[in-house]
Amino acid sequence: MSRHCATAVFTRVVTVAEGVFAPGHLGELTQHVPFELVDDVLVRTRTVEQRLRRLPSRVGVYFLLALVLFPSLGYARVWDKLVAGLRPLNVKRPSEKALRDLRRRLGPAPLKLLFETLAGPVARPTTPGVCYRRWRTVALDGCSSIKAPDQPRVVGWLGKILRPNGWDGYPMLRLMALCETGTRALLGAAFGPTNCGEAGYAVRLLPLLSKDMLLLADRGFDSNDFLTRVADTGAQLLIRLNGRRTPAVMATLPDGSFLTRINSLTLRVVEADITVTCDDEQRITNRYLLATTLLDHRTDPAATLVRLYHERWEVESAFYTLRHTLLDGLVLRSCDPFGIAQELWAQLTLYQILRRAMAEAAETTIGVNPDRVSFTVALEAARDQLITAESVLPGTPGPGVIAQAALAALLPKRRTPISARKVKSALSRYPGNPADARSLTSQNITHLAIAIYAAHPSTPTTDTSTPATPPVSGRQGRRDHTLQLLRTDDQRAWSLKEIADALGIEHYRSLCAQLGHWVTDGILSRTGRGLYALQPMALNATTRPTSKDDGFASPIHHLTTRP
Repeated sequence: MSRHCATAVFTRVVTVAEGVFAPGHLGELTQHVPFELVDDVLVRTRTVEQRLRRLPSRVGVYFLLALVLFPSLGYARVWDKLVAGLRPLNVKRPSEKALRDLRRRLGPAPLKLLFETLAGPVARPTTPGVCYRRWRTVALDGCSSIKAPDQPRVVGWLGKILRPNGWDGYPMLRLMALCETGTRALLGAAFGPTNCGEAGYAVRLLPLLSKDMLLLADRGFDSNDFLTRVADTGAQLLIRLNGRRTPAVMATLPDGSFLTRINSLTLRVVEADITVTCDDEQRITNRYLLATTLLDHRTDPAATLVRLYHERWEVESAFYTLRHTLLDGLVLRSCDPFGIAQELWAQLTLYQILRRAMAEAAETTIGVNPDRVSFTVALEAARDQLITAESVLPGTPGPGVIAQAALAALLPKRRTPISARKVKSALSRYPGNPADARSLTSQNITHLAIAIYAAHPSTPTTDTSTPATPPVSGRQGRRDHTLQLLRTDDQRAWSLKEIADALGIEHYRSLCAQLGHWVTDGILSRTGRGLYALQPMALNATTRPTSKDDGFASPIHHLTTRP
């Protein structure tokens, strides 16, 4: 026999559960969701089988998770994957009806409890990219592009959205997630019909916040009530405000930010222009108005907070992974509300298991950022391990096959690209922005400039490296004029007539109503009938106004850097 035709024989030992429980596994991922955990979840949700069947409830849980690993395959094909490495056991294939009945018998409760058990931060605080100072950064956002089957029971639950060009083809599901930005792992999730706003689902996730977290959120979560609820949890916040809002300027800080009061909550506001220069020499500018509970400008400079807010987009990457990488862009397979809930909880559970495995892989090598671990590589390795039924139980110490595959194919250090949100389909439900002249393809950022706007600077400065926009924020109105007036003598109470005469207001009634609103907001205090004074603020010396005259003498600050 030629040496080119030589053969090699490999033997392997597969260790799985005994008897009818043998198909209940996820390959190496079983180590992150062991038999004992699944059995405990089944007991707590009262879904353990009353008599031992050919398809026990534990096998059903693992089968549901395997359905998520292979979204394009039917029940029988997924079962074949589960038992492909168990051929010596001669496991009989159940009918598809038996597998459907198994799903109905379990319901969504076990998968929901399993996800809630596994959800939470998965990386150590010392892992690169996980924390800002002593706070773990988390992001909150919603996704409403998950498609459910167009079936009567599903439409009755989710409904359809009427667009300018007609009704949506599929019912859409709204998914709200709280994500750890450093690893994109989920701390919690909620979902339901799209007729309920994102803030309604987000409130359900606020109890998951803790004092060691910093919440990043978009301007859809900037309502006064929501900001107060987040602050009540003890967590810090950095949330973008709607550009139409005009927070009251209570005191300005040297870095251009200012203090305000919203619902009697003291916040610091940063207004900045971000200008990026792309590979094609195109410059794009956008203005951001950020509110935060980090009040000290020395430890948390305004420009640092503006850069930190970019971490909020990690939750969008998590949604992309759920929709396109894990679900492969397909429509959910279940045709009734209970089945959809069960399928979503199984998908979120498997996603969290993979994120845990990826975080553990990154932490085995010093200095590796978890966002360099490829989700696709980890997913394919997990599928291979399930088919061969390898490493179901913990074996030799050290990185497993999934971790080795992930570390062998680390992604390069992340670049800073920009991409326009443009309509590529004529029938898209998104109208698009005709004024947006950006390319449809992503462009790398070659230069980044951040211009911090002072509340009301006295003397503007110029910098040729920043956009030629006026540095004054232009937010001064009657409220700010009133605050400036009261600051000229903040040791006494001012009458309504004095305030109106000083501001040149003839109609007292409208001013009286506005003063009442500002008292409710915690900006002013009512000391007597028709008497008003500045609300005292518990501030240290670093947060006092920088000028004794009007409190608005802080200059504009420019920061120009390269990414």
